[in-house]
Amino acid sequence: MTETPNPHIIDADTLTGEMRPIRRAVLSLGSNLGDRMAILQGAVNVIADTPDVWVTSVSPVYETDPVNCPPGSEDFLNIVVLCDTTLAAHRLLERCATVEDAFDRERGVANAPRTLDVDVIVVGDRRSSDPALQLPHPRAAERAFVLKPWYDLEPDAVLPDHGPIADLLAGLGTAGVRLREDLVLETA
Repeated sequence: MTETPNPHIIDADTLTGEMRPIRRAVLSLGSNLGDRMAILQGAVNVIADTPDVWVTSVSPVYETDPVNCPPGSEDFLNIVVLCDTTLAAHRLLERCATVEDAFDRERGVANAPRTLDVDVIVVGDRRSSDPALQLPHPRAAERAFVLKPWYDLEPDAVLPDHGPIADLLAGLGTAGVRLREDLVLETA
């Protein structure tokens, strides 16, 4: 099971003095436009430099077939980043959108090729049905390109409301998800 930091452990915001619990977050990153590897490395660096976010693990890099993308879309490079954060889930989502924007993410067409996609998969045991932020991510249980890199980091993790990721991955299989041992992201 994914180890979630003790919600009773709190971190005080140094500016406001506000006390906030530390939660484990799982982020899925993908890129299929431009220098995909440089974009993923840059995104990991920016996330690691984000106040109130502490990157704890970065998965191996996988090259994956595009899922539900327009015909002719290039393959993605995908990773999962585990982090601890004191940010509220909506604030974490805003920070992820800012990271996407920093790498010239264009929005508009669903599943269109993109320089960077950063999805918030889980934030602790939080649940949200807000259209802007659904937690856990509503399609994570159906995406081997999320589950396989996450499994590499936490084989006993559980996707809330769906079950162990090992079981979900076994049901999906890993066709179209290829480990790129020649690509390694640097972590600080």
